[in-house]
Amino acid sequence: MIVCICHRVSDRDIDRAVREGCASFDQLQDDLRVGLGCGACHECARDTFEAHSAQVSASTSCVPAPRHRTIPIGWAGAPA
Repeated sequence: MIVCICHRVSDRDIDRAVREGCASFDQLQDDLRVGLGCGACHECARDTFEAHSAQVSASTSCVPAPRHRTIPIGWAGAPA
């Protein structure tokens, strides 16, 4: 769905920006210029940003930490 007609910003663009690390609506506006044209989409853009931010936060907060493999000291990877 197109959120900002003036700058052709879709909800997918906002989702992509959030997944790439956009942490605030102000930063989103700097990056995508969403809501900076006529201003009619400002509320919808903010709601979309907040929804995608919450979704990304929820999906990353439950990811377990990666397990690390222990490699013995002196192992060079070649047969002795």
